[in-house]
Amino acid sequence: MHVKADWQLQDAKANLSQVVNRALDDGPQRITRHGRGAAVVLSERDYQRLIARTRGSLVEFLARSPFRGVPMDVRDHGDTGREVEL
Repeated sequence: MHVKADWQLQDAKANLSQVVNRALDDGPQRITRHGRGAAVVLSERDYQRLIARTRGSLVEFLARSPFRGVPMDVRDHGDTGREVEL
């Protein structure tokens, strides 16, 4: 699913009906804020399709992975991380 158009936030606010119509007719519409992606408007159909693809357990996801069967070193290497000041 690829974004079909970019909208600056102020333009999206002023033209919300058009943004929604474009999402329905053309596909996902990206809204940017300060030149960076901030949100994406999807049609309900696209959203449901996306949700359906991501459902399932982690085990099911890993079973479908193209890396299934690739050896992995999962031993505990004793790394306790580092101290971070908050």
